[in-house]
Amino acid sequence: MKNKPRIAVIGLKGLPAFGGAAAVGENIIGQLKDKYDFTVLSVSSHTSAGNTSVNGIKQVVFRKSGKGGLNTFVYYWKSLFYVLFRRFDLIQLHHAESGFITPFLRLKYKVIVTFHGIYNYKDPKFTGMQNWLFRFSEKLNVKFANTVISVSNPDAAYIKEKYGRKIQYIPNGINISETALSIIEHKKPEDYILFAAGRIYDIKGLHLLLEAMKSAGNNTLIRIAGDLEQIPAYKSQIEAMSEGLNTEFLGMIKDKNMLMKLVANAKLFIFPSLTEAMSMMLLEVVSMKTPVIASDIPSNKEIFTSDEMLFFQSNDSADLREKLQFALNNPEQMCKKAELAFEKLSASYTWDVISEQYSNLYQKLVN
Repeated sequence: MKNKPRIAVIGLKGLPAFGGAAAVGENIIGQLKDKYDFTVLSVSSHTSAGNTSVNGIKQVVFRKSGKGGLNTFVYYWKSLFYVLFRRFDLIQLHHAESGFITPFLRLKYKVIVTFHGIYNYKDPKFTGMQNWLFRFSEKLNVKFANTVISVSNPDAAYIKEKYGRKIQYIPNGINISETALSIIEHKKPEDYILFAAGRIYDIKGLHLLLEAMKSAGNNTLIRIAGDLEQIPAYKSQIEAMSEGLNTEFLGMIKDKNMLMKLVANAKLFIFPSLTEAMSMMLLEVVSMKTPVIASDIPSNKEIFTSDEMLFFQSNDSADLREKLQFALNNPEQMCKKAELAFEKLSASYTWDVISEQYSNLYQKLVN
């Protein structure tokens, strides 16, 4: 029996995933692990050191090195040296900003990289030097990787215009499991509005929701799920803005079923991000048939139409206030939109369909 091609995966940082790019990678690997022998390179800041096998997927966990950007930077270098002194058939790299190791990887391997968002803006989580490094690393990935994938079609177009290289667009997806269907079947919408993000900071737009609710004098309960510790100044801003509003801060919810029940039972989900590639959170909300009000950024409108969710003008809290009032006054229309969004998701954005596109690219590179 022929051995399965060996693929090292760098950039997910840890399984089991708690959202974002890690969730994308975990789902792709889960779909393809019978065809390929994956080894996920991770770091103890994102998973337990004892998680050397997760759902049959091999995982090597490096010890964390400091916090934040330093930890990530060292993690990538550790991953580079790990694979250079071992044998794999292919490297799957994640994130545009990983490119500073790509020229070294190419000394020995073919490399496929997935962009989960590109830095054509300044991310407030990082310093000016870090943002410059991310943009430079993006360029190195575009130049040196054998194959570049973007989860966002607008990002793919941006790369084509900026660098003259056409890259592959493969969207994110979702698994609509039996558990998910059971949650939908037993959902009982309650009187709260939900905002959720893995890491909550400026570009996630929570402040816009609070401004809209305050200017409308709306006292509906707002439940807020996610890590608010990313930028202390933003946390202080949000805490000040929430005074006088009916808010409940839930923190990061790592239990996926618990989070999905929270999503399913919300009467509205607000997605006010200022920028995204293709949000896993948005897809998961749609999978629960929960009505959505979302910012009209290109990545959102690339996937869904105004028949499927209600859009407001990005970075405009006054427009969000108007859309909130419309949604609360027209629950039947919002539920109809949610049903149509779910139908599109089920037909076109499931991991079994999307993972085969990855498999086809893997086969071209390992043969």
